[in-house]
Amino acid sequence: MEIRLWKKDEELPMDLLLAADPSEELVGKYCSGGYVYGAIVEGELIGVYVLLPLSATVAEIKNIAVAETVRGKGYGKKLLLHALSEADRLEFTRVEIGTGNSSVNQLLLYQKCGFRIDSVDHDFFTRNYSEPIVENGIQCRDMIRLVYTF
Repeated sequence: MEIRLWKKDEELPMDLLLAADPSEELVGKYCSGGYVYGAIVEGELIGVYVLLPLSATVAEIKNIAVAETVRGKGYGKKLLLHALSEADRLEFTRVEIGTGNSSVNQLLLYQKCGFRIDSVDHDFFTRNYSEPIVENGIQCRDMIRLVYTF
């Protein structure tokens, strides 16, 4: 798997980005201010993440997604570890990530990779998205915020 920085003049891989965040407006905003990385296997784009600087020392992983056809094969973990490596290389000392209360697989993965739960933004998804989001039979309402420190 090759992971590379997306060039500013390349069209964003919106199909993958929208798999992790259904708001095209929000995706466009944070992609324009962040670093977009794509994961390529055998010439095919199979994953993406966005690393957004929040300050000189803090970055946030705003989006991380793997194509449905290759989920469960460890690519998400490789992308997450690459994001942490890039954040360290760029000299950030703290990386934040948020996910929904219903995103149980993501919560498990993030904690396995060293993230710790930091806070809960209650009703984030009901405030910011017009349509209800349901995952694993649970309505996604709250944003669980996690932090990784170097």
